[in-house]
Amino acid sequence: MTLDHLSLLATFQGDFLAAVPAADADAKVPACGDWTVRGLVEHLAEVHHWAAGNARGTKGPALGDGPFDLAPHYAAQAALLRETLAELDPGSACRVLTHPDPLGPGPVRFWHRRQAHETLVHLHDLLAASAGAAATGLVGAAPEVWADTVDEIVSVLQPRQVGLGRMAPLRFPVVLVATDIAGAPTWVLGAPGERADEVAPDVIVAGPAEGLALTLWRRLTPAEAGLTVTGDRADLEAALAQAIVP
Repeated sequence: MTLDHLSLLATFQGDFLAAVPAADADAKVPACGDWTVRGLVEHLAEVHHWAAGNARGTKGPALGDGPFDLAPHYAAQAALLRETLAELDPGSACRVLTHPDPLGPGPVRFWHRRQAHETLVHLHDLLAASAGAAATGLVGAAPEVWADTVDEIVSVLQPRQVGLGRMAPLRFPVVLVATDIAGAPTWVLGAPGERADEVAPDVIVAGPAEGLALTLWRRLTPAEAGLTVTGDRADLEAALAQAIVP
């Protein structure tokens, strides 16, 4: 299944914006420490602003310190990012997330995927804050979209965290299996590019792709996400205790 990340970004941005007015700005965001809804909305607006600048290769004007009127503030930065990415050739060169340097050369399409997933996860956070608890099923994204989120973590985000020295390499690879997708795709966390049948993992984690993604993003525990853990749980807990995603 080929995903249209730019269309997904627009959908998730629209859903996020629609949920802002009903959310209590002072409500805590589950599984995100002391973060409030206000902090969440302002963060995603700032990330959109920053990503648009990286895609263009030029910094936009600073957003200021706030406090902001949340819905209009987010709407403006969401539109800026969406319009910037729509105007640029997806294959043209820009600055993307890399390692050992935090930013390096890459294609504009990198930001299509990165920002679609960033918005998806924070849409989950916003809806969890309004619901009072994190859970699966808050966002109506297809399993394939969540699987792509898992793939980005395994192939891009976690290796970058290691490359930047933000986390230690995993002592043992963790095999992940998405059971709600035809063919049950697998990934090897800690050994990107390797197939599950090429490694001898101490632990295998299986379940719906959404549960895998939200567990790797440390929004849910494996049990809360409905995942089945086979093997040495200590290896999984050691992996999840680190900053797998930025």
